[in-house]
Amino acid sequence: MHKAVRLLIIYLLLLAPAATGCAAQRAGLSSVGFAIQVGAFSDVKNAERLTRKLQEQGIEAFYFKRENGIYAVRFGDFAKRDDARKVAQKLVKEKTIGSYFIAPPQPDRTVLVRETVIEKAPAPSITKPTKPVPPGKKKEEPVKRDRGDMGNIAARTAERFVGIPYRWGGDTVVDGMDCSGFVRAVYNLCGINIPRTSREQYRVGDAVGREELKDGDLVFFGASADEINHVGIFVGNGRFVHAPRRGDDIKVSSMDDSYFQKRFVGAKRYF
Repeated sequence: MHKAVRLLIIYLLLLAPAATGCAAQRAGLSSVGFAIQVGAFSDVKNAERLTRKLQEQGIEAFYFKRENGIYAVRFGDFAKRDDARKVAQKLVKEKTIGSYFIAPPQPDRTVLVRETVIEKAPAPSITKPTKPVPPGKKKEEPVKRDRGDMGNIAARTAERFVGIPYRWGGDTVVDGMDCSGFVRAVYNLCGINIPRTSREQYRVGDAVGREELKDGDLVFFGASADEINHVGIFVGNGRFVHAPRRGDDIKVSSMDDSYFQKRFVGAKRYF
């Protein structure tokens, strides 16, 4: 009897890696906590200068274009609001930054993040009163946003970067970090921390076939799975947004372009 139990336990242990394979792929991903947001710049160069200044102090900062066309800088990943506030106040005292805003973490990945909302809800009407719910009819529940919505948010957020002369870290970061830094910034705004380099990003997430691509998936390019040197964000219709090379503007390219067709390695999904 005892021998049979031991054999059963061993059998279950052997099955464990296969049963948790999906969870293992998710290793390396985490939710973003409280962050510090600074600035309301109309000129992207001002946002870039502040970002470079912070990065020269060892702070992983990035700048992005908000839905109103104004640029802001964001950095930090804090478990508590007070921790973020203390760091921000220290930087204010050192005159590194001016006024700031503490961006809250995304409580649920199915809820839109403040800075990634593209479409605004219509203003409430003052002329048409709300119709009462007829007797016996259930009140409509709010639609719960699923993974598709988060992928769409990531794609639309990526498109807001198009045209920005993006240089991840200015001249302080080696070539090849611009593309991965860009997608990392987009995912950060969507509430998810992903690894820093394109090779590390490729090692996590769920593998997706080219014919199964959806908005927000990351597409990877290189000589092979072990030699990935470029990454972008799929935005639908066979297109992806990426930071092509150091100092170049972020742009939209086609997956069908011969250059990218030959170098396409695979795609990953993180939502």
